[in-house]
Amino acid sequence: MRAVGVLLCFSVFTGVFMEDKEAPRFQACLGLEVYEGAESVMLPCQVPEDVYRDATAVVWDRKDLSIPTVHLRLQSGDDLTKQNVIYFNRTSMRADALQTGDLSLTLRNPIVNDTGTYTCTTRRYGQDQSKTHLQLKVAERPPPGPTPPPVWPKVVSGVLVPVVLLAVGFGVFMYFRYKKLKNKEVVQVTAEPGDESVVLTCRSTVQPLPDGAKVEWKDRNERKVHVYQKDSEQAEKLHRRYRNRTEMKKDPQKTGDLSLTLKYPTNTDRDTYTCTVYGREGKELMEKQVELKIKECQVEVVEGVESVLLPFKTTENLPEDSDVEWKRHEPEYMKVYVYENGSDRPDKQDDHYRGRTEMKKDLLNTGDLSLTLGHPTVGDSGRYACEVNSKGAWRYKRVWLTVKGRDQVQDQAEDNNTIEMIPLMDQQSA
Repeated sequence: MRAVGVLLCFSVFTGVFMEDKEAPRFQACLGLEVYEGAESVMLPCQVPEDVYRDATAVVWDRKDLSIPTVHLRLQSGDDLTKQNVIYFNRTSMRADALQTGDLSLTLRNPIVNDTGTYTCTTRRYGQDQSKTHLQLKVAERPPPGPTPPPVWPKVVSGVLVPVVLLAVGFGVFMYFRYKKLKNKEVVQVTAEPGDESVVLTCRSTVQPLPDGAKVEWKDRNERKVHVYQKDSEQAEKLHRRYRNRTEMKKDPQKTGDLSLTLKYPTNTDRDTYTCTVYGREGKELMEKQVELKIKECQVEVVEGVESVLLPFKTTENLPEDSDVEWKRHEPEYMKVYVYENGSDRPDKQDDHYRGRTEMKKDLLNTGDLSLTLGHPTVGDSGRYACEVNSKGAWRYKRVWLTVKGRDQVQDQAEDNNTIEMIPLMDQQSA
């Protein structure tokens, strides 16, 4: 990447005259320019510790777009459900962004249409804390200079031999070029809500794999998903969100099947995963990418039912120190259910849900973290999420709940009946 502009930033604290420490902080940035065709460009955003320590989310957006969201990061990871499609699979942030305050955004393959004003906003439970504005300009790459006149080689005896060698060399070049492009193909895999597992397919282009080869699966944020080496799977090296959730087929060195099974996938597992094979001395032998798409889990009921189940099934035998929390993030933040130190904690529940929630017994051993919500009303509609947190494991699932009122359902049924009656009335008129 070659920057052709200058970036200048300055901070403004809106509470300086009011002595209001809760007022949001604003940082303005003037201009960053790159050429179209660059591999990537980084949009810088740094916030002080007193900001990122309390932040629950950071969002990058462009207000000039109809769908403004460029990238959204929660404490639990990326949430790209509302991301503008033009940025799909082109943005990433550091895995520890909200732990270090480095909220910079990497934008891959910038194009002229990416030109605009980007805003990096930190939020605490939906309230803005700080804003950083940055003007990005992606310029067309200038045309190359005049082409020098060709220099022709002297013609010597044996013209046929150089032609044959050139053809062979070109063939070898094209072969390795094809293999390189083949390795860069991105395979797409889709999972449905509630699937017990999904297979990220990958076959080795190096057969058989040399002795001592290492197979490493990583996600887009460079977190280790699975590591295989010397007939062993090294679970202790995996990120806690993937620990005990992955497995590969036996003897991949001989079969060349490096596919990875990911157990109990949820929408937070939507990502681009990379399978890399390394030789004895750490030399990269091949690389494959698999894009995993997972549909949102949606539950819909009619107001008046006795209860509704928000499903979440994950791996069995979760660590005993695991805390489990169901929360509602939209339209407003509420704690729905809290499980700590081996028991539920109704004292930490929001009053709106007290006495209406229930989870199954022995939930850590069974891995069934589904929540039963009694007597749901239209006001219960929103985006829910369950988070499991411990030193050795992290699990997360998002569920969209829609509770329809009886009048709404009746009006919809009447509309459907009207539509069905129109052809019959036309026949009678005929």
